[in-house]
Amino acid sequence: MSDVVVGVDLGGTKTAAALVSADGAVGPVRSAPTPAQAGPQAVLDTVAALVREVVAAGGTLTAPDGTSRQVPAGARIGGVGVGTAGVVDTTSGTILSATDAILGWTGTAVRAGLQERLADLLADAPVTVENDVDAHAGGEVWLGAAAGLDSVLMVAVGTGVGAGLVLDGRPLRGTRHVAGEMGHLPSPDAVGMRCGCGRDGHLEALGSGPALHRHYLRLGGSPDVPDTRAVYARAVAGEELALRAVTDSARAVGRAVAGVVTVLDPAAVVVGGGMSQAGPLWWEPMVATVRAELIEPLADVPVLPSALGPVAAVLGAARTALRA
Repeated sequence: MSDVVVGVDLGGTKTAAALVSADGAVGPVRSAPTPAQAGPQAVLDTVAALVREVVAAGGTLTAPDGTSRQVPAGARIGGVGVGTAGVVDTTSGTILSATDAILGWTGTAVRAGLQERLADLLADAPVTVENDVDAHAGGEVWLGAAAGLDSVLMVAVGTGVGAGLVLDGRPLRGTRHVAGEMGHLPSPDAVGMRCGCGRDGHLEALGSGPALHRHYLRLGGSPDVPDTRAVYARAVAGEELALRAVTDSARAVGRAVAGVVTVLDPAAVVVGGGMSQAGPLWWEPMVATVRAELIEPLADVPVLPSALGPVAAVLGAARTALRA
């Protein structure tokens, strides 16, 4: 079996893929728009085409220590690992639950669909499928901010709020494959706010990027402000209402992180996603809230920004395929 696989990060907006070797060397990342509103079969067609493109191109894989190796065009691969939004049955590779970010994604047999589309390329090589934040966590534990640690809480704050849990060096999936769905934790800060799942008062209803924008408008902010990025820009410029919206959202995330840390006692927390890159007006109140809520033995838990950025989920998904 080849020690080179294809890692895939399947998102609602774009899909990214790259060749990855067992030593963590990664090739050029190629991407394509995800046809999210065209239905599951169109999405799987796009993933399969991107995998073929990556394999056909081959290229130079660069390891964390700077060494490189050349993979010839069309080389045999040892599998495909996919990280995707949604609750994933990792045994069957099927989507158990998902939002409408990808139309009709719930119930999609991702593994079977890709095995069928890539049968000539894969032979007996495995296709693994997992939640995208679990894949992100796997990448950070392998080669990123949490490298060398055996227990990590990975939190991703962007379009939604998700988490991945790594305990004893292995991802914690849960009996129903829902471990890490932190966005649906009840949040005292979000009481009266509607979550995308249809329930009231979940963290994602205040902590996600789009929710921050909605919170700003709810507080009386200008309806001319189009999105979260613009709200944050106003906060940086000194607008008190925008600063309050950013701070409220960041603190809600911090309280939820503190709650999960209290239950799990991980070696570190890694925070990624778009909001983690927003800047100190979000990061500082989030971390300060974590510290304020934790009991003394936990108060110094490292809270670290993601180190791998967009390639983290590609690496983590590839690592799962390499271990299959």
